[in-house]
Amino acid sequence: MKIKALFIMLMLFCCMGKSYSQQLNVGTYNLRYDNADDSVNGNGWRQRYPVMAKIILFNDLDIFGTQEGLYHMLNNLVDSLPGYKWIGIGRDDGVQAGEHSAIFYKADKFKLLKQGNFWLSTITDKPNKGWDAVLPRICTWGEFEEIKTGFKFYFFNLHMDHIGVIARRESAKLVLSKVTAMAGNIPTILTGDFNVDQTSESYAVVNNSGLLRDSYELAPVKLAYDDSYNAFNVNKNNGNSRIDHIFVTKHFKVKRYAILTNTFHGRIPSDHYPVVAIMGY
Repeated sequence: MKIKALFIMLMLFCCMGKSYSQQLNVGTYNLRYDNADDSVNGNGWRQRYPVMAKIILFNDLDIFGTQEGLYHMLNNLVDSLPGYKWIGIGRDDGVQAGEHSAIFYKADKFKLLKQGNFWLSTITDKPNKGWDAVLPRICTWGEFEEIKTGFKFYFFNLHMDHIGVIARRESAKLVLSKVTAMAGNIPTILTGDFNVDQTSESYAVVNNSGLLRDSYELAPVKLAYDDSYNAFNVNKNNGNSRIDHIFVTKHFKVKRYAILTNTFHGRIPSDHYPVVAIMGY
């Protein structure tokens, strides 16, 4: 009888272990749009993106959201990332014009099942500005399946407005409604530049929703001493003000979280640091 009980306990332990036996390396990275004026200060896009690619490859990111990427920038970056593909459209015309909220993923690890985009507005299916936003804002999403295991999940990526307080709050509500309607009980990840930190109202709308939680809060191991926005200044730090976030549903077990502060020749690859979360599923 004792042997039988021990066997059952062992099987339960194995099952519990297998619940999170797979690992996913997730990131969000505001690339800083290709601004000609940046080149004057040595922060031009062509100097920066090869370093970004090395950071992504070194940290072995499986899937990550980007913000501010123009069409040529995204192609520059993916050309330096063998094995990756990206999805997304330009926020200005719904094709290639303007900044994208693109999602990059390992094509040999994931199969893209569905993809789409919606504008952060009351009118979600065409380019426009929502509420008090000063710019059109877009969210790109994809449904992915891990080829090896068949594990399916949704990935949403966005860039909220930098001025509109109402727009950020209502955008947060909109994204939650989209996740609920589209993903249902399927595991979901939301990444993005929310343009406000963890003390804001729009952040609370998401983090207190009961649907998605900030991976920073869930991670038992953190490496995050700096603000996620750096303004190309290695000395900028207001005390862990995080405006770039990775939210996850309960299906994921976040293991580690980091704001990566890599520099090159004393410079920073973007005016935001990449944020990464290592999680099991």
